This record gives sequence, structure tokens and C-alpha cells, in this order.
Amino acid sequence: MTALIFDMDGVIINSNPIHREAWELYNRRFGVETTEEMHQRMYGRRNDQIVRDYLGGHLTDAEVFEHGAAKERLYRELAAPRLRSLLVPGVRAFLERHGDLPMAVASNAEAENVQFVLQSAGLSRWFRAIVDGHQVSRPKPAPDVYFKAAELLGAAPRECIVFEDSYSGVQAALAAGMRVVGLRTTHEELPGAAFAVDDFLAPELEVWLGDTIAAIGR
Repeated sequence: MTALIFDMDGVIINSNPIHREAWELYNRRFGVETTEEMHQRMYGRRNDQIVRDYLGGHLTDAEVFEHGAAKERLYRELAAPRLRSLLVPGVRAFLERHGDLPMAVASNAEAENVQFVLQSAGLSRWFRAIVDGHQVSRPKPAPDVYFKAAELLGAAPRECIVFEDSYSGVQAALAAGMRVVGLRTTHEELPGAAFAVDDFLAPELEVWLGDTIAAIGR
């Protein structure tokens, strides 16, 4: 049985520009100007890691949580009016075409953000399992989030195809023993990905997917 597992930011929704804008606005409240290097360090990381990186390792766990929650409220406020337009091209039709396969979301994102995106975009019904960054002790690039998603779907790691856009996400999926399709929404090159496309409109994706599902079934 083949299972499909999707990261969220940069895979289902092209949210990175909104996250960048939100971090710039939020950090500025504390006198921190967000550089391009800081933005690059954000991709694929869990919020607690980003907050400590941007605002200081001296923060308590409670302070880190409050900063992360406040920034994500700002993100959702910025994203809400344009959310559907931010969906990665072709993702809705792709989910509809492959709705007979077990599918999950496995993301380092906050639970509130995952629910916000899936419910607001009307995509929740396609996913049998949703694993966010705080349901596992180790975020990506550790494989925990992907192991948990596979377990919830009742699939072996070798039967799972992961859709990822970040270096840490690809590392996590590979460490879990899964095949990876890279989405070039964040990085032009994703070392380790078995296949890479710009978005879900790429016709060659269906060819690759069909061949891979057949190989998994053997």
C-alpha cells in the first residue's frame, strides 16, 4: 500500500513569504532587524528553535512559547485574506486525483497553523492523519514526525512518498527510509530528493508517481 505524506509550508501552501513578513514585523517589536541570512535559517525548523535563534537562548520555555504563539497569530492575520491564492499550484486537484490513497500532513508547524491552513482552504477531508511539530519530541531533520505519520496511516516507511521543500524535511524523510519528491518552492536544489518539480501541475509528476507506486507494490 502506497501512502502520501505532505509537509505543509512550501508544499501545500506557499507561505514562506508571509512567514518572512511576519517575522520581520514581529522581530522589529524587539529591535531586531531580520536579515536574509536569518530568513534562510528559518526554513524547515520548529518555532521554538527559531525563537531562540532570533530573540536569544536566554529565554525560558514559557517565554519561547509566548513569542512563538504571538508571531503565529500575526502570521494567520496576514495570511487569512489571501490564503487560497497562496496554495501551491495544482495541489487541490492532485489531492482529488489521489484521494484513494492514504494521505497525511507531517509538519514542524504549530498545530493552530496546520488547522488554519487545511480548514480555511477546504483540504482537511483528504488527510487521514495530521502530525504537527509538537506531537514529537524531536523536530525535523529527525525522522520522528514521518515515522508517526506512517504509523497513523498504517503504512511501512518504504511504502511512503513524502513531499518536501526544505533541506531539513528531506533529511527527515530520508532518515525515515522514505522516498522524497522535492517541491522547488523554497530551494532550487534539494539533495536527496528522488524527483523534483516546481509544483503539482507538472505532468511528469504523474508519470513518476505511477511508476513508483507500481514499484512499491511489487
